Amino acid sequence: MSSEFGGPALFIGEDTTFMLLVRPKLDPADPFVQEAAEQAGVSAEEFAGPGSEWALVLDDSYEADGGFELPGVRDAEVDDFAERLQAGLGTGEPFTVDAGAVLRLDARPSSSARVDEGYVFTVHATPPEPEGAPTVTLETGTVALAALLADLAEFRRSLA
Repeated sequence: MSSEFGGPALFIGEDTTFMLLVRPKLDPADPFVQEAAEQAGVSAEEFAGPGSEWALVLDDSYEADGGFELPGVRDAEVDDFAERLQAGLGTGEPFTVDAGAVLRLDARPSSSARVDEGYVFTVHATPPEPEGAPTVTLETGTVALAALLADLAEFRRSLA
């Protein structure tokens, strides 16, 4: 789905614990972008950049555990990840989907009574740089299956 970041974004989790896979696109006309560019001593267009670099953001209890850029990742690779995630969700069984050495999602059906059908995800993310950076792991609460499938479909359309 297109996001407040201006580009495609896939959000998995809940307000306080989540994973966000996003390709932000900054608008050079945005006053905040212009101000940041001025502070950086570059043009707003240069500061905004091409909007083609993917990033992974992780947050656990609003602690902003971190995030990192994913240099060289192409839309086709992200779409493949999203497609495999959709397929796994369609099984109703536990599954794992990965994106190389950087990202792995372990998913299991929820036993939560408050959500009819949902999944809980354990996210394992290893920054590509610096080499040897530790893997960050977080577990989401129950994510409603129907909403996630709709978000995935919209996300994949935004990549097309």
